[in-house]
Amino acid sequence: MLSTPYSDSPAPGGLLLIDKPQDFTSHDIVALCRRVCGTKKIGHSGTLDPMATGLLLVLIGRQATKQQDQFLKLSKVYSATLTLGQETDSWDAYGTVTRQLPIPPLTQTDVEKATHKLSGTVTQPIPFFSAKKVNGHPMYALARQGMVQERKYNQVTITWQDVHLLDEKTITFTVHCSCGTYVRSLGYLLAQALGTCGHLTALRRHQIGPYDVTDAFDGTQLKRANAAQLCTRIIPL
Repeated sequence: MLSTPYSDSPAPGGLLLIDKPQDFTSHDIVALCRRVCGTKKIGHSGTLDPMATGLLLVLIGRQATKQQDQFLKLSKVYSATLTLGQETDSWDAYGTVTRQLPIPPLTQTDVEKATHKLSGTVTQPIPFFSAKKVNGHPMYALARQGMVQERKYNQVTITWQDVHLLDEKTITFTVHCSCGTYVRSLGYLLAQALGTCGHLTALRRHQIGPYDVTDAFDGTQLKRANAAQLCTRIIPL
């Protein structure tokens, strides 16, 4: 089968909002958009882990990709599910279990108090399985090679909403957060604050700045989409 020919700008430049499905990488989505739109000059603003679903901003054309840093700095809104009692090396359900701890009896008030302490400016550990680069190499690549890494930290701003203790080991929550936030890290910190360990079993990104996933193109349809379908969804800059 012949591949789609590329040209400098066969599709109009701008932003394309994609609702990323589970088990797709952000790179997978960009590759599919390149194929459909017929242009190489495509990027994205903010990686979503394979387990995560939700809003991915795809940047189409030279003008959009030049503004990548501007879009990366936008705040975000996520919803997540945290399962207590088991920790994985990636801090999500796609990792390998590294330890198990008993879960103390918890109440809704206990969970709310813990999230209150993790509100505002928070110093979070960066997961070893992340796209954060160290000396030009993504941390996840180093982790997969079994290399011992020094833990890195950053400061982020966090507001918790809709925090619910569903049962003795399951917590759901929504967070409004600044750029650079790893929700997996928040799950790790929350479990720790509750006297146990845990990992995320669901994660969805709803908003990036003013852009909302309800306005996004369904990523499961990308393999069957054509350029005309996507071009009508591109937001000009």
